[in-house]
Amino acid sequence: MADVDIDVRAAELGIDWSQVNLDSIQLPPGDDFGIVSDDEAVYHDDQLEFDTGFGNIIVIDNLPVVAKEKFEKLEGVVRKIYNQLGVIKENGLWMPVDPVTEKSLGYCFVEFNNPQEAQNAREKSHGYKLDKSHIFAVNMFDDFDRLMSVKEEWEAPQTKPYVPGSFEVIVLVSYNLDLRFQENLQKWLTDEKARDQLVIRSGPDTEVLWNDARHKKPEPVHKRPYWTESYVQWSPLGTYLVTLHKQGAAVWGGADTFTRLMRYQHNNVKLVDFSPGEKYLVTYHSQEPSNPRDTSVVEIKVFDVRTGRMMRDFKGSANEFSIGGPGGVAGASWPIFRWAGGKDDKYFAKLSRNTISVYETETFSLIDKKSMKVDNVVDISWSPTDSILSLFVPEQGGGNQPAKVALVQIPSKVELRQKNLFSVSDCKMYWQSSGEYLAVKVNRYTKTKKSTYSGFELFRIKERDIPIEVLELDNKNDKIIAFAWEPKGHRFAVIHGDQPRPDVSFYSMKTAQNSGRVSKLGTLKAKQANALFWSPTGKYIILAGLKGFNGQLEFFNVDELETMATAEHFMATDIEWDPTGRYVATAVTSVHEMENGFSIWSFNGTLLYRILKDHFFQLAWRPRPPSFLSPEKEEEVAKNLKKYSRKYEAEDQDVSLLLSEQDREKRKALKEEWEKWVMQWKSLHEEEKLERQNLRDGEISDEEEEVEYEAKEVEFEDVIDVTEEVVVSDYAE
Repeated sequence: MADVDIDVRAAELGIDWSQVNLDSIQLPPGDDFGIVSDDEAVYHDDQLEFDTGFGNIIVIDNLPVVAKEKFEKLEGVVRKIYNQLGVIKENGLWMPVDPVTEKSLGYCFVEFNNPQEAQNAREKSHGYKLDKSHIFAVNMFDDFDRLMSVKEEWEAPQTKPYVPGSFEVIVLVSYNLDLRFQENLQKWLTDEKARDQLVIRSGPDTEVLWNDARHKKPEPVHKRPYWTESYVQWSPLGTYLVTLHKQGAAVWGGADTFTRLMRYQHNNVKLVDFSPGEKYLVTYHSQEPSNPRDTSVVEIKVFDVRTGRMMRDFKGSANEFSIGGPGGVAGASWPIFRWAGGKDDKYFAKLSRNTISVYETETFSLIDKKSMKVDNVVDISWSPTDSILSLFVPEQGGGNQPAKVALVQIPSKVELRQKNLFSVSDCKMYWQSSGEYLAVKVNRYTKTKKSTYSGFELFRIKERDIPIEVLELDNKNDKIIAFAWEPKGHRFAVIHGDQPRPDVSFYSMKTAQNSGRVSKLGTLKAKQANALFWSPTGKYIILAGLKGFNGQLEFFNVDELETMATAEHFMATDIEWDPTGRYVATAVTSVHEMENGFSIWSFNGTLLYRILKDHFFQLAWRPRPPSFLSPEKEEEVAKNLKKYSRKYEAEDQDVSLLLSEQDREKRKALKEEWEKWVMQWKSLHEEEKLERQNLRDGEISDEEEEVEYEAKEVEFEDVIDVTEEVVVSDYAE
C-alpha cells in the first residue's frame, strides 16, 4: 500500500522512478538527520545519551590498599557513603584485586540505577576526605574513553570567530551542557546615550526600559506577557535577569533581545538569591505540611549559573532555617545563606541554633568539616569586601553573661575583635559598603528595666587592632527610627526622636580636624521622614516619609548641608536610586488601589516624567558592575569634569532644541485643529442663516447682527500692605 502511495505521489510530482538511482541518495548522519529541534520545552539534559552505555558507573580512586581480610570492612564504608547519594545496583560495587599480593588496587567501580544518580554521586564525593592520606578522586567511567583518545602531541586550540547571537555548545567532562550565548552580555553598558535600564511589572506584563531622561520618557527595550509567575530579579552585577516558574528558575541576558541563557530545575521555587560575583544561584522552596501542627519542609538548591549544574542541595524543617535574617517566608529567614564579600564567591554561611555553618565553594563542604559552635548566636553578617564575619550573641543567664559582638576571620575562624555589651535588649549590625566600618546599634535597658535607650558601637575595621568608639545621641532617650551609611564614604545619617516630626543628624568618621574620632556634622529639626536613601555615589540623600507620611520627599545635599528641593509622591511605597546616582525612581505599587505607577526624578529633585500603570507590582534598576577606574583616575575625571561634559552639554542642547521644536509643532497642530473646528462651525452657521430668518419671520437675531467692540483699559488699585509708623514732630518738643 505504501509503495502505491509513493508511486501516486511521484506521478503527481512528475518524477520518473526509472531515472532515479536510490543508491546515490545519502541521508545526513544522526537520528535527527542533523535537524535540531526548536522546541524550547525540551530539556537538552533529558535527551542526552551516553555513547558507551556506561553512564551510570563511577570510578573511585585513592581508596586505601587493604588485605583480603579487610575487603568487607572497606566495601561497607564505601557503600555507606554512596548509598546516601543514590541506589547502588545489586552486585554494583566491584573492587579489583592484585592477583599476586591479593590486596586491593586502591580503586573501585560503583554502578547506580541511572546516569543522573551516578553524576550526582561524582559531583558530591569528588574530593571527599576519607582520612588525611586518602582523598577520593571520582570520575565517570565514560570519561576514560575520552581521556584515552587524547593525542600524544599537544595541538593549539583553534580560535573561532566571534558570531553575535549564536550558541556555542560545550560538552563538559560531566556531560552537562554549557549553553553560552555569545551575545555580549555587557553590551547594554556601552549605550551611546549613557542611559540605564530598569525592569517593571504591571498586570501580566514584564517590561525592560531605557530611562531616557533627556526626552523625559522611557524607551521600550523588551516586553513579554507572563514572563514570570512570581517576581523578577537582577543579578548583583546586572548581567542576568532571573524569572520564577512552576518548574524552576531561568536566567535571561543580552542588550535588548533577552534570550534565555539557562534553566534551573526546582519545582515550585519561591525565592532566589545570587552570590555577589554571580557565579551561583540559590533557589528556595517550602512544602506546607498536611498536619497543621507540623512545620514546613524547606528545600534549598545551589546552582552554577553558567552551567546550570546543581552544586548542592539542603533539606530540613523550617525551624532549622529560621534563626536571624532580615526577612522571611513560611517561617524561614531569607536569605538563608549569607555570602562573603568580594566577587570570588568563595564562602557562604548558614545560621542555625547555636551553630554557624561556613561552606567553601570549591567542594561545597564545611570548612574543616565542622560548624562553629556559638551558644545562643542570633545574627551574623559578612563584610561586603572581605571574608570577615560579624556575629551577635545576646545576654545569657539572666544578665550574668553579657551580650557580645565579635568579628571572625574566615577560613581560619580566628576571632579578630570582641566587644562585651551589658544590659542589652537588642542589637543591629550595619556594614559600610567598602568594609571600612561596622556600626552596631545597641538598645539598652535603663536601670529600672522599664524602658530602653539606644546608642552605637563603631568598629574601624581597617585600622590597627580595630578600635571601637561609642556614640550616644545628644538626647540618648531618642528612639532611632532609621540608620544609613553613605556609600563609599565616611558619613552616616540617623533619624531619631518622636513621630511625626523626628530629627535627622549627620555624622562623619573622618573630618579634616579629627580623622580618628566620630563627629557630628549637623542636625535637621522636625522632619517628616522615616526612611533614608543615599545616592550610590554619596553626597546626596533623600529624606523620605513613607507609609503614614504619604510620600514626602526632601532632596538634601550633605556636603553643603542644604535642601535642594522638597516634593511629594502621594502614597509612594518604593524609592530606588539608579546605579549612577543621577536619577531616582519613586513608585506606588498595587498595595494601594489608586495612583499605581512610577515617577523619575533628577538627583536634585526635579520631576522628569511620570508613568501610570494599573496593577503595578515592581520596579528595579539594572545594577552596574564596579568601575574599572582607580580611585585616582576617578578623582582626575571629577576635577576635569567640565572638559568631559562638553560633549554631553552639546547633546543636551540638541535634545532641548528638538523638544522645543516638538512642543512648537504640537502647539501649532493644536491651533490649526482649533481654527479648523471654528471654521467648520462658522460655515455651518452661515449655511443655516436663511433658515433661521424664515423661522423668525424675516428678522435677524441679535447674535447675528454686526457688533462693534471697543477695547478699554481699566486701572484699579489694591492695598497690598499697611504699615503704621509713629513720626515724632519737631513741634512736639
